Amino acid sequence: MARRRSIVAMVTLAAIVLLTVTGLAVVADAVEENSAARGVPLPVIPRGQGENCVEDTDFMRRNHMTVLKHQRDDTLLKGIRSKQHSLKECVSCHAVMGPDAIPVTVASPKHFCRSCHDYAAVNIDCFQCHASRPGLEVVVAGAERE
Repeated sequence: MARRRSIVAMVTLAAIVLLTVTGLAVVADAVEENSAARGVPLPVIPRGQGENCVEDTDFMRRNHMTVLKHQRDDTLLKGIRSKQHSLKECVSCHAVMGPDAIPVTVASPKHFCRSCHDYAAVNIDCFQCHASRPGLEVVVAGAERE
């Protein structure tokens, strides 16, 4: 009898979890559709220059900071430098050109990173040390950056 109750409890819990996850997905879709229908502005996200990102787009939208932190730790603490998740490669692929055909800096609201970070009210501190456009290096710590 106790075993049967345990099985019923597990099945009930599984059903609740499934319904909750399904319900959240439906609500998320409805919110997204509703936002567009109600005129709520969504961020304009410029496309990268490559055929595809180093990871799935949905994965990168949710996990880019974790990926960048792991890359940072591997580089700084272990001396491992790889191109796949390097900030320099991200900046090169996702550069947004200004009207003068030169990539904009992070000072511009059109900068790829700012498109979502401004929308989410999240401060970007990467470019206090790193160049915010491809092919340019930050020369002196503390100097004005791109």
